[in-house]
Amino acid sequence: MPDLVVDGGDKLCVQLLIELRGHVRRAGPGAVIHLIATDPAAPVDLPAWCHLTGHTYLGQVEGAERPTYALRVTGAAQETDDTRPWHAA
Repeated sequence: MPDLVVDGGDKLCVQLLIELRGHVRRAGPGAVIHLIATDPAAPVDLPAWCHLTGHTYLGQVEGAERPTYALRVTGAAQETDDTRPWHAA
């Protein structure tokens, strides 16, 4: 059961990751976030972003109605730039 579900709708991954940063901060360490994302790049971009930042990518959520991906927030994560989620802050 996730601590937070973020519905990214049909936004592109770059926008989703910018928004996800805020959700991650508010959720706090140990929280599990489910991100609903229809962007075809999500299954590649989200694990890569988790690797970059240190959050734990938990994979695609089985049985979800729409494409949903899970991650666990890490307390010692690397911050990224506010407008460029692929660049360290």
